[in-house]
Amino acid sequence: INAEYMGNQVCWWLRILITMPFVKVVKSSSYFSRRQVKWRRRREGKTNYVKRRRLVQQAKNKYAMPKYRLVVRFTNTDIVCQVTMAKIQGDFVIAAAYAHELTIHGVPIGHTNYAAAYATGLLVARRTLTKLKLADRYVGLEKASGEDFNVEHESGPRPFKAFLDIGLHPATTGARVFACLKGACDGGMNVPHSDKRFAGYNKEKGELDSAKLRHRIMGLHIAEYQRKLLREEPDKYKEQFSRYIEHDITPDKIEAMYLHCHASIRALPNAKLLSETFIV
Repeated sequence: INAEYMGNQVCWWLRILITMPFVKVVKSSSYFSRRQVKWRRRREGKTNYVKRRRLVQQAKNKYAMPKYRLVVRFTNTDIVCQVTMAKIQGDFVIAAAYAHELTIHGVPIGHTNYAAAYATGLLVARRTLTKLKLADRYVGLEKASGEDFNVEHESGPRPFKAFLDIGLHPATTGARVFACLKGACDGGMNVPHSDKRFAGYNKEKGELDSAKLRHRIMGLHIAEYQRKLLREEPDKYKEQFSRYIEHDITPDKIEAMYLHCHASIRALPNAKLLSETFIV
């Protein structure tokens, strides 16, 4: 080691020692003695408690009246829609619907796309209203047209009201969580919303293109992609849509499949898979 290098190192340490008394100690013992650890689910990145508090808090003049939430969550292979209410003991689920249940309504595959999200929202709405004996009074929008729909109170019991809870999912235009919202509204539930987050909303014009939204609800965007691959890359089509081929679902059958699914959900909202024994 040469002398010049050693001299530079010594000078560097001297500069640190000279300036050390003037460096502000940020994380002192006082800091650590007052530090409050965040709640476990916040540390794990599972719950946004600021958003949850706003969704759960009830007005004081409503006393113990429950405040219902339409909770929508996505996994890699499924969609979960639940109608819940918060109590001191925790959240209580009033009704729940899962995308894998669409198999018994005629949709054996594609349980995480936009059309499946709409159908799952429709299923949880019809199931909730059936349980509360409001299904006949609030039918909703019987044929999915893509137009914005809000259930109206005429006489008797008011429509069942719930607030959308999307958790940590970003609220982007065209997101599948809002397809679940659309399905629940068309199913007869009162979920306060704006049409600005539905697929087909034009920000420049400030209006919703209902034809584009219906195009997504019926899965026609999937049919278009199928036709494109069949025309341009047949090998990729066989690989990517192998399960569609296995169930003999061609591009021309997709719209009819989802129309049958919507009708089946309205006819039998409480139908369950044979492998599931829990009661909704």
